[in-house]
Amino acid sequence: MDTLALYLIAGACLVWSFLQNREKTRVALKKAFKAFEGILPQFLVVLILVAIALAILDEPTISLILGKDSGVWGVLAASLVGAVTLVPGFVAFPVAAALLQGGAGVIQIAAFVSSLMMVGVVTLPLEIQFFGKRTAFLRNFLAYIFSLIAAIFVGWVVSL
Repeated sequence: MDTLALYLIAGACLVWSFLQNREKTRVALKKAFKAFEGILPQFLVVLILVAIALAILDEPTISLILGKDSGVWGVLAASLVGAVTLVPGFVAFPVAAALLQGGAGVIQIAAFVSSLMMVGVVTLPLEIQFFGKRTAFLRNFLAYIFSLIAAIFVGWVVSL
């Protein structure tokens, strides 16, 4: 129901914008479509990979690896996968939602998403080039530790 309300609000704002200034609205829609075209290939690849993973990994397997009962090892596994994965944020959250629906635990998914957003193992060589080895490693180490703290905090908030 919330989604429908947001779509209605967005549609009403679009109509209002169009009535205020048709040319600016057309330009904005063209820019939005171009941005969508740029994002679409990455988004489709990740969605296909998630669909394949969910087809291969059934709910009991996801629960075993990333479920509530997977404990510390599940949190560490999720955070390590997140740390070495290079996925944009707009893709990470639908992936997290799919994993949650597939039986993953909240803390594990929080660790995955937070390390995915903060830790940059894939981009480490670029960071080293710009910031130096010590700073790049320190930033990634602290980001990884903070992602685990964030996951524990999310688990604590959800349990309230």
